Amino acid sequence: MAQRTVKIGIVGLGRLGKIHATNLATSVQNAKLQAATSVVPEELAWAREELGVEETYEDFDDMVQNADIDAVFIVSPSGFHLPQIESAMNAGKHVFSEKPIGLDLAAIKHTQTVINQHPDLKFQLGFMRRFDDSYVYAKQLVDEGKIGDITLIRSYSIDPASGMESFVKFATSANSGGLFLDMSIHDIDVIRWFTGKEIDKVWAIGLNRAYPVLDQAGELETGAALMQLEDKTMAILVAGRNAAHGYHVETEVIGTKGMLRVAQVPEKNLVTVMNEEGIIRPTSQNFPERFAQAFLSEEKAFVDSILKDTSVGITAEDGLQGTKAALALQQAFEKNDIVKVDDVDKKVGA
Repeated sequence: MAQRTVKIGIVGLGRLGKIHATNLATSVQNAKLQAATSVVPEELAWAREELGVEETYEDFDDMVQNADIDAVFIVSPSGFHLPQIESAMNAGKHVFSEKPIGLDLAAIKHTQTVINQHPDLKFQLGFMRRFDDSYVYAKQLVDEGKIGDITLIRSYSIDPASGMESFVKFATSANSGGLFLDMSIHDIDVIRWFTGKEIDKVWAIGLNRAYPVLDQAGELETGAALMQLEDKTMAILVAGRNAAHGYHVETEVIGTKGMLRVAQVPEKNLVTVMNEEGIIRPTSQNFPERFAQAFLSEEKAFVDSILKDTSVGITAEDGLQGTKAALALQQAFEKNDIVKVDDVDKKVGA
């Protein structure tokens, strides 16, 4: 008997939304991009004309009430994630949501309750590094004890300088959630994933040197953080938006018996160019290029979890803990002091 097709609706067709939409429409087996929602008419026209999407909506709730849709991909701005997760779950749809799960801890916990009320529905968060071949291999080495017990993790996430002007325009008109929630959330998740431990306390600093206009927007161009986990394991984060050479994502894990690095140099491929300029290794220029395989793998994992009734192991709790640590980093920067992660939880009355 032929395997059934999972019909999917997507909300949000910005840069990342277009990646997910294109993959679902063209490259994910047993998936069909049935519907799309956007408040931008040009994006809906793109979905119809370029991807052949049959149904388009301006209102998310109208889309999730469509009985033909099995699942929803949420790639909207962060502030919409929680209400859209709840709306989709209550309409009986499986949900894939991009990070962060939300911006408010009490609201995240409420949404966790809604998710738990639907054990028959799948929920997955978009922490794509867990599906990147290099990170998966590094995690396997750590789990096998190849570098002993972890003592320190250092992780960089720096966007290319080529995107700074557009980000400055965005930052002066909207709220990204802050550098650490917007950028470091992936590093935080990798740290929790590799160690299996929660983050206990943090300290963060930052500055706007190339783009001081971000001071007025309450945003950061570059930030750094020192973190201590519950078992005293250490972590160092660097987050930024101004890498001159391209898109720089790098992780180093130091253990008692060795160390490993993921993408020590953010290489585009295995090509080395040798010419009058010297010896050059081209680098990745943006996240769609660097994590193309990871995005596709996480989408396939979500569809397979629905068809095979399995779990991918990324839960709303991962989203909650990641957001909590990122908010603690933002508070540590604002207070110029060490912040206990659990104190952030108490502050919002959760």
